[in-house]
Amino acid sequence: MKVVILAGGFGTRISEESHLKPKPMIEIGGEPILWHIMKHYSRYGFNDFVICLGYKSFVVKDYFANYYLHTSDVTFDIKNNTVKYMKSENEPWKVTLAETGLNTMTGGRILRVKDYVGDETFMMTYGDGVCDVDLSELLKFHRSHGKIATLTAVPAVQRFGVLGIDGNQVNQFREKRDDDSSTINGGFMVLEPEVFKYLKDDSTVFEREPLETLSREGQLMAYRHYGYWQCMDTQRDKKNLEELWDSGKAPWKTW
Repeated sequence: MKVVILAGGFGTRISEESHLKPKPMIEIGGEPILWHIMKHYSRYGFNDFVICLGYKSFVVKDYFANYYLHTSDVTFDIKNNTVKYMKSENEPWKVTLAETGLNTMTGGRILRVKDYVGDETFMMTYGDGVCDVDLSELLKFHRSHGKIATLTAVPAVQRFGVLGIDGNQVNQFREKRDDDSSTINGGFMVLEPEVFKYLKDDSTVFEREPLETLSREGQLMAYRHYGYWQCMDTQRDKKNLEELWDSGKAPWKTW
């Protein structure tokens, strides 16, 4: 099963670092947050990734092009022009890096990788949020209800779309108001290929018309997660994630 990760945004709220690299490449504990997300998926056996690129895509491409070099001890024999790799840590990953446009919206990015996903169920998340959700249980829940889309609903006070949930069905998806409670869309979604019918073009914001329409049609379900979830949206968020990682108690480290 493929995992689509949106990694093409500008990351304007964390511009202290995103002016040099895309937000998913900002490091936590010496590795990009994108790597942390992929490690979590890999822990549950999901190793086929389609990463949607946009802003400073070359940084992501360079990282994966040289991944073997970054993770190995290396001897360079300058005289004989040879390279010997030792103690390498290979990941069982297949990574497709897709150029989905500099200004493309989230729904447009997903639509652009339709051919890579194919006619099969796939997972999708954002390239800036870590979580300790049980992905096997998430997939099991998705398969149990037969709807088009499942999102992970998390109790957190943030700046995202608010969910109205009846049982496990999302019957409302709208923008947050000041008086709202804190159940939000935490990403870590499972989607059927029928979702592509709800995506029009590059200007489609996935979290607006597509999810709103799916919820009205009874095709959007919520998998409730009460464990750890955090989006790295600001420099303060990054600092908190760094402190957790350095303490050896990072909740999202499931591998």
